[in-house]
Parts: sequence; structure tokens; C-alpha cells
Amino acid sequence: MIYTNSDGGARGNPGPGAIGVIVRREEEILTRYSARIGKFVTNNVAEYEALIKALELASNFDDEVTCILDSELVVKQLLGEYRVKNEGLIPLFLKVQKLQENFKKVKYHHVSREDKFQVLADELLNEELDRK
Repeated sequence: MIYTNSDGGARGNPGPGAIGVIVRREEEILTRYSARIGKFVTNNVAEYEALIKALELASNFDDEVTCILDSELVVKQLLGEYRVKNEGLIPLFLKVQKLQENFKKVKYHHVSREDKFQVLADELLNEELDRK
């Protein structure tokens, strides 16, 4: 089983956006990834983009993954507890659904921003946003 911690953020919401992703096996970090994703994105778009990258990276390591996010909205949408009402999020939601086909098992778990691996993902995205 592989674990991902992903985080996306936008300064200004909407504003410049970035993502941070950690892929790990328990405590062992297998890979870290960060990138800018646009000049005018929302936090929710950034959260989905981070999860998409996490799923893409995780598929290189295992066919079972637990995706850990601090976005309650995204997790509840993926678990079917909330509908995806925002038109801009629907294509991203569908892309996540398609990426799930690469796995035998996918779980989604919401954590607080204080989770130690979530803090690392947040630091990665903020480093991207801080770069000039």
C-alpha cells in the first residue's frame, strides 16, 4: 500500500497556484513533487490538481493507494457525500475517476493541516509560490 499526501493552494483565491505531493510507503518518502499550476486558479482547483499528480505518481509504485488530503470538500466529493456543483471542478473530478482505474484499490482520507506529512506537502507548494 502506497500513501500520498497532496496539497494545493492559490494565493489570493483565485490567484497564483501551486501543488505539493508526497508519495510514501508508511514513513519512507518515495518521492516529492511540486509545481506551479497557473496564475489565476482557485484553492479547490489546486487541491484537485495536486490529487491528480499524486495519483499519477503513485501508479509508478503500487496498485493500492490511500490518498490523504486536507481538503474536506474534495474528499467528500470523491466519496459521493457532496455533489460536484462547480463547473470548473467537474473535469478535474472526472480525471480523478479515470486515474482510479490504474489501481486495484483507492481510499481517500481527510486529515488536518497539522498532519506531519500534510505539512511537508504544504511546504512544497509554498516553496513554489515563494519562488520569483
